[in-house]
Amino acid sequence: MTLSTLVKPDAVRVVTAASSKKRLIHDLADLAEAAYGIDASAAMHALLEREALGPTGVGHGVALPHARLTGLDEMRGVLILLEKPVDFDAVDRQPVDIALALFAPEEAGVEHLKALALVARTLRDNGICAKLRANPNPAKLHAILTEAQGVKAA
Repeated sequence: MTLSTLVKPDAVRVVTAASSKKRLIHDLADLAEAAYGIDASAAMHALLEREALGPTGVGHGVALPHARLTGLDEMRGVLILLEKPVDFDAVDRQPVDIALALFAPEEAGVEHLKALALVARTLRDNGICAKLRANPNPAKLHAILTEAQGVKAA
């Protein structure tokens, strides 16, 4: 599994500002619908249900919301870079400006966990996050995200 198979170029967006955590989740769901045809309402509901179990703001301005969806046939990811960070109830209480949401098939077990670990490992790298924040262009963001894994694997 690679980041380039999880997040396609059309699944990356720069958003000027989100007024709240819920608005950011709504934007992630809308992007999933635009990029993959995932029902935005179902995606948003699933992400909010998962957030109710505990916040997915992992710290250092990064959030990794994730959910399982009925009818999905493979892992999918969407990335939003916010120009203005939003409070996401992160573990370090810092606002979030990088959000990568993962959507897994309902029956995905280990595959879901592996994808989450891959994304978390990648976005734990302060250098990669700094490059993402410095390049508010969706094509460049996708290149940085997908090239990061290649560099780490080498």
